Formats: sequence, C-alpha cells, structure tokens
Amino acid sequence: MSSCIGLEESGIALRRLDVMGSQNVDRSVVVPPNADSSTTSTPKTHKKNRIQVSTNKKPLFFYVNLAKRYMQQYNEIELSALGMAIGTVVTVAEILKNNGLATEKKILTSTVGTKDEAKGRLVRKAKIEILMGKKNSDDHDSADKEAAHEATEADAKK
Repeated sequence: MSSCIGLEESGIALRRLDVMGSQNVDRSVVVPPNADSSTTSTPKTHKKNRIQVSTNKKPLFFYVNLAKRYMQQYNEIELSALGMAIGTVVTVAEILKNNGLATEKKILTSTVGTKDEAKGRLVRKAKIEILMGKKNSDDHDSADKEAAHEATEADAKK
C-alpha cells in the first residue's frame, strides 16, 4: 500500500519511508527548485561551505583535507559537530590554525535535542560550530613582526 506523487520535469522528488506496524508507507513529495522554503516542508538548506564532522564515518585527515579544499574554494568554512565528534572538529580547526591556513572567526556552542532510536526518548547533545576564514598574508606578516618584536624585547631584558 504505497502512494507516490509523480515527478515533474523541473521538480525534485523527496522520499521518506514510514514504518507503520507491519506496513511500509511510501510518502513522496515533489518540490520545484524555485519553490518558496516557507511553503514547503523540506529540511534546512545545507550550506555549501559547511563540513559536518562525525566520529565514526571518516578518519581525521579526511576532514582536514576536505577543509583545506573548501578553504581554497570558499575562503571561509564552517565546521560543525554533535556530541562525541566535537573533539574531532576542534582538532581539525587546530591543525588548520597551526599550519597557518586559517583563523577562527567565530565559535558557537549549543545543545540540541535528538530522539534516541533505542529508547524513544529525547536526548540532549552538545553542538559546536566553528567558523574559520582564510589566513591572509597580511595576518602572517603581522604575526612575524609581533614575534620579532617580542624577541627583541626579551633580548633587551637580558
């Protein structure tokens, strides 16, 4: 027992399967590409420069290399993670920062309520979003000048 709305030429089909008892019910919706997001029930738009980090899907340096590529393409990236993946996201940000590829622009933290599949209850998870921008050569030059200034001050104190 499934019903499906036909796909228009310029539309995008979104499909969600609901399990109701022993029956699988297929609910499809057609959303034209120019549809107003307030009238449709589609999920939030995915930012092109956002990297959502997971702890168990990919290794650490997959995310580091992806962030490097995104940084070249967009000049600004957003790293985000939930729960146990927060440590991985912080490590990726620190690697980019220590290699002189990016600087932190903004760090946002929050909690998100997610439904536990096994127990069927609401679970609160920590969320972090780190906005990083491409490090300018001017930033690098000023950091070098500042380090040289600190070194001369240290020599003067001796």
